[in-house]
Amino acid sequence: MKSGLKYFCFILAGFATTMFSVKAQVARGIQWMSFEEAVKRNEGYPKKKIFIDVYTDWCGWCKKMDAETFADSTVAAYMSRIFWCVKLNAERQDTVEYAGRKWTSTQPGQPRAPHQLAAALLQGRMSYPSYVILDENNNKITSLAGYQQASQFILVLRYFGENLHFQLPWEEFRKQQEQKKP
Repeated sequence: MKSGLKYFCFILAGFATTMFSVKAQVARGIQWMSFEEAVKRNEGYPKKKIFIDVYTDWCGWCKKMDAETFADSTVAAYMSRIFWCVKLNAERQDTVEYAGRKWTSTQPGQPRAPHQLAAALLQGRMSYPSYVILDENNNKITSLAGYQQASQFILVLRYFGENLHFQLPWEEFRKQQEQKKP
């Protein structure tokens, strides 16, 4: 009987610790990192897809994404589990070494000048906020632009995060998800 009680207490303690850990992760929200840090993490294990939030300091819609969509507990938990999450200021002035190349501002010292890396990732379509998703080998999967509400954004994250884009077109996936709603 005593060993059964000990076993039960051990299991209960483990469950409580796990639940506390999950709640703490959600309470912390998304753990953002630099582009360089995410790429470096993919040199090791575990490898993850990289989600890049391309923003500017003056972008109101970027701030709305931070305050609402990225603050949503479902979005934050999913992103933290599936992606290395990056904040990339599209107007940063420093140099980034990536893929054997040095990337810098297109017009150093000039306000609102795009960074070469942001321009390359967005293929010159400088709209904010924008998002880029890279696979586990740091190859671009897609880029998207514009503010998204959490309920719609989680679908986008799942579509690319779970590699569903290899299985069916976006519109078909979206329709399937709408049909599942009560």
